[in-house]
Amino acid sequence: MRIGVPKETKDREGRISMVPAGVAELVAAGHEVIVEVSAGAGSGFTDSEYVRAGARLGNAEDAWGGDLVVKVKEPRESEYGFLRGQILFTYLHLAGVPPELTDTLLDSSTTAIAYETVENATGALPLLAPMSGVAGHMATLMGTYYLAKTRGGRGTLLGRVLDQSYGRVLVIGDGVVGRHAARAAAALGTRVAIAGRHPARLPD
Repeated sequence: MRIGVPKETKDREGRISMVPAGVAELVAAGHEVIVEVSAGAGSGFTDSEYVRAGARLGNAEDAWGGDLVVKVKEPRESEYGFLRGQILFTYLHLAGVPPELTDTLLDSSTTAIAYETVENATGALPLLAPMSGVAGHMATLMGTYYLAKTRGGRGTLLGRVLDQSYGRVLVIGDGVVGRHAARAAAALGTRVAIAGRHPARLPD
């Protein structure tokens, strides 16, 4: 199979859908991998690393020309013309994007598989969970940032200084996002409460 890895075009999106080690695994299994030039730069991976892993470098059209195209984020309008009936594997979040993307996917007969909808045998979402964990952790860090007086906040420091705990955090929701937010807040040393529906999900 020919597998394409295009460069992400969404503003401030520096991630890439496949690291060099992943390329090496696929090439060893007999697949051809085409990576768009400089696609990994935002994540700290050079073109030479992908070449050493066995990838072939190309332009956007080359990467989108694979039988399977793997991305991080949904195609932008500038990429709609590349949709030609291949398999597309990416975060789609179709409910939150312009309906034109859904229409384009249908009209182009593209088989679109959204990371956020892939379930394991227990019904969990293993590909969405890591992103949710990052979001929860970042929520606490950004909340701390905006509590500063200089950012319009109360001037409250979340954390522990000289064995004294400062600030209180209420996390609403005990899913993956909520649990990671609570862990991040607790790690700072502040007092944390979680409002959720599943006591068994309470973090350690």
